[in-house]
Amino acid sequence: MGALSGNPNAPIDFLEVAPENWIGIGGRQGRQFRALTERHPFIAHGLSLSIGSPAPLDEAFLKRLKVFLDQHGIAVYSEHLSYCSDTGHLYDLMPIPFTEEAVHYVAERLRRVQDVLERPVAMENISYYAAPGQAMSEQAFVLAVLEEADCPLLLDVNNVYVNSINHGYDACAFIAAMPAERIAYLHVAGHYREAADLVIDSHGAPVIDPVWDLLSRTYERFGPLPTLLERDFNIPPLTELLEELAVIRRLQDRACVPELRHG
Repeated sequence: MGALSGNPNAPIDFLEVAPENWIGIGGRQGRQFRALTERHPFIAHGLSLSIGSPAPLDEAFLKRLKVFLDQHGIAVYSEHLSYCSDTGHLYDLMPIPFTEEAVHYVAERLRRVQDVLERPVAMENISYYAAPGQAMSEQAFVLAVLEEADCPLLLDVNNVYVNSINHGYDACAFIAAMPAERIAYLHVAGHYREAADLVIDSHGAPVIDPVWDLLSRTYERFGPLPTLLERDFNIPPLTELLEELAVIRRLQDRACVPELRHG
């Protein structure tokens, strides 16, 4: 569920769906889902594009995905800057090596995906726990892919926080380096702290204060961008989720208030 700036009367402004869970679903469930997409704005957030995979793009899937997006009037599609398959699906998001060769490879595939879907594909910065073959920083890699592929960014604030702890970089500096004109929307979520220097991105816990603070700094930098609250399991009562959504709105509103000028 997500919040847009400037709409305080609606508890939920938009919803996000994994298209893989609904492509080809018909009958009563399909009709119920269509009724939801007719009433509420939706963003599609994919799970299986596997943009960094060594295997060829699944163009049959892309064609089905385009039909799904068109059918439900979904203009925004996002995916993970990662890979999750080769000859079969791994059911996890694996980090793409941060190399120039990988930048060119991913960007070429992204341009093809955008051509097939006839819409931009927003790439999400992922959480990662190892960086095999790293020849450039995560920040440089993300920026290079966005530029060469000419695609938007789904900026996941929690992932930046998680990576900053696990890999020892400045989260605020990473966010400040992102190109404002490319940010489509934001993600924010909870995580699990395994140890002082190891944080696991889980989407299964409330958002913690340091992540709220980083989100606030993101709004200060870029304005009150649309923000999706992610919660994949350990789902609390709806009232608790709406309370977290209210925090997002308060931070967005605060970012809209102009600074006082003293004469």
